[in-house]
Amino acid sequence: MARISLTPPRTLLFRAMEWYSKRTYGKVLDPALALGHNARVLRTDLRLEMAVARWNRLDEDLKALAVMASAASIGCSWCMDFGHWENTRRGMDVRKLREVPVWRDSDVYTALERDVMEYAEAMTATPPTVGDELAERLRRALGEPAFVELTAMVAVENLRSRMNAALGLTSQGFKDQCEVAPRREASARR
Repeated sequence: MARISLTPPRTLLFRAMEWYSKRTYGKVLDPALALGHNARVLRTDLRLEMAVARWNRLDEDLKALAVMASAASIGCSWCMDFGHWENTRRGMDVRKLREVPVWRDSDVYTALERDVMEYAEAMTATPPTVGDELAERLRRALGEPAFVELTAMVAVENLRSRMNAALGLTSQGFKDQCEVAPRREASARR
């Protein structure tokens, strides 16, 4: 259960966000409802998300895997639910989305996809555990602009997932039945 009311004051900004969210996603996103209690935070978050949506140097599937690996590491069920729905809608392989939490035990990923998810998990660890060899492999494979975007994307997802988890936001039912496998402890310790 959310640790904050999901009925913020109905300011003009909130009503505009509500209209856009319903039109775009079919419902108002719980994180926006939570942030609606502070207009400056909501406005800043909306601007950040609009800017992030314009980033285009990193392949969309790699970006999705990085975001979901980070969300899975943090344990943000809202992010996993929304990420699965969002990326299924754009046509991403459902097997790759479903197996993110157990990617080390899966055979559906390429070497580059595995490196991206390893990087996302290493960045998400506290403190970060990114190694020089992994970073160099990714920099060479992606090029510097896409590598910077990957790094920034994982950082943005850390902000989202940690905020959602701390506010107690859970799956909002974007997917009727979540096919994302639960994370296994053995995979988490490798």
